[in-house]
Amino acid sequence: MAELAAIERAMITIRRSQSRRALSRLAPEGDQTVFGVLDALEELGRPATVGEVGTALGVDQPRASRLVARAVEQGLVIRQADQQDGRRTLLVLTGPGRSQLADAHRSRQEIFSRAMSDWPEADRETFARLLTSFTAALGSLTDRPPAE
Repeated sequence: MAELAAIERAMITIRRSQSRRALSRLAPEGDQTVFGVLDALEELGRPATVGEVGTALGVDQPRASRLVARAVEQGLVIRQADQQDGRRTLLVLTGPGRSQLADAHRSRQEIFSRAMSDWPEADRETFARLLTSFTAALGSLTDRPPAE
C-alpha cells in the first residue's frame, strides 16, 4: 500500500533527524544528554526512581544512573528519600529543571510552528489528532514485553 510506504519513509526521516539531534541544534543551549531525564520525569508526572527513568528512556540502569547523576550535578533534579520506602530514592525536578523544560517546550513548539507556517489551522489540528493517535497505537505495540 502506497500510504504505508509513505508513512514508513516519513518515520525514517523523523528518526534520522532525531538521531542527528536536528531539533537540539535549533533549540536553546543546554545539555541535551540529560534532557531526556527531565522529559521522562515530566511525562511520568511524579517523583520517580532511576530505574523508572531508565525504562522511560529505553536505557539500562548504569546509563540511567549516569544521566541522572549529570542532571543532579547541574541542579536540574534532586534526590529525595521515598517516604513510603526508605530504601528507595526518588528523583524530583527542581525549579531550574522545570524552567529548562518550559524553555524547551517553547523552543520546540516554535520550530514546529515554523515548519507548518503555511498550513491551514484545520490541517494542524488534524495532524495533531492523527499523530497523537498514531504514536499511542504504535507505543502500545512497541512497549509490550517480547512474546515468549
